[in-house]
Amino acid sequence: MDKVVSGIRPTGNLHLGNYFGAVKSFVQMQTQYDCMFFIADWHSLTTHPKPEDIRQSARTILAEYLACGLEPERAPIYIQSDVPETLELYLYLNMNMYLGELERVTTFKEKARKQPDNVNAGLLTYPTLMAADILQHRAAYVPVGKDQEQNMEVARKCARRFNHIYGVEFFPEPQNFYFSEKALKVPGLDGSGKMGKSEGNCIYLRDDDKTITKKVMRAVTDSGPTEPNSPKPEVIENLFTFMRIASTDETYRYFDEKWNDCSIRYGDMKKQIAADLCATVAPIRERILEYSSDSARLDRIAAHGAEVARASAAATVQEVRHIIGFK
Repeated sequence: MDKVVSGIRPTGNLHLGNYFGAVKSFVQMQTQYDCMFFIADWHSLTTHPKPEDIRQSARTILAEYLACGLEPERAPIYIQSDVPETLELYLYLNMNMYLGELERVTTFKEKARKQPDNVNAGLLTYPTLMAADILQHRAAYVPVGKDQEQNMEVARKCARRFNHIYGVEFFPEPQNFYFSEKALKVPGLDGSGKMGKSEGNCIYLRDDDKTITKKVMRAVTDSGPTEPNSPKPEVIENLFTFMRIASTDETYRYFDEKWNDCSIRYGDMKKQIAADLCATVAPIRERILEYSSDSARLDRIAAHGAEVARASAAATVQEVRHIIGFK
């Protein structure tokens, strides 16, 4: 089977956007591909968080991955810093990348603008570390969002350049993997187009029913339709997106008809969305709490993932040394 690799930075709890945007697809992919998922704690160092926070966040993400349905026996899950071979490959790839190329990466320019007092070398070479994460397993596909497309091009450039310099066809060029022609984008509760931690507009998979309901009832709306069958503005379309995610088709059609005949009551709609989202999140939250309470189990799963990942990465690095000429 084709290899698939994907990682997530441990920056806190997973939210509905993570779940519907990627993790549900990971669960499906693990039955069809040779998958490996990792928690990218080294990448988090670009913003200098405390090491103890990174480690705890990594454990949190691991418990949430498992609660969402990832099966470590089928698709190993490892913590990035448990695979030191990644850093050796990162070094080799950096030797073939140029300053101008890395400075032109959009994510670097955006981060440098947001944190002008912390434009570190790790931030600059973030795409090369991402390339090492992928190429060490010689992955064919990487599930990515729109914001990672340029970083994926860097990974392909690293593969091509290594092959060209040393006259080999060793690294495949990893391809972007999209879950569908139009990936599901979960909206934010503040009326914005995307749910995200930095925007503070999230429903987290750990949120209890009371918290979810409170957040939904505060969701941004407008004054309501004034003409039958009028187009929905973005803030209202966002509410209907939540209904597509969590409600039945019958429920969706009911409120859609209410919109079209101008009789919709947003309070009733929000109560329905809240109830349906609570029903969606509750079983996941229960499993998260179950996994989180068993530290020994999490450690065993992470250790197994690290063992599998290190074997894969070590085989690649050994061959890379041979190709370059190190004995």
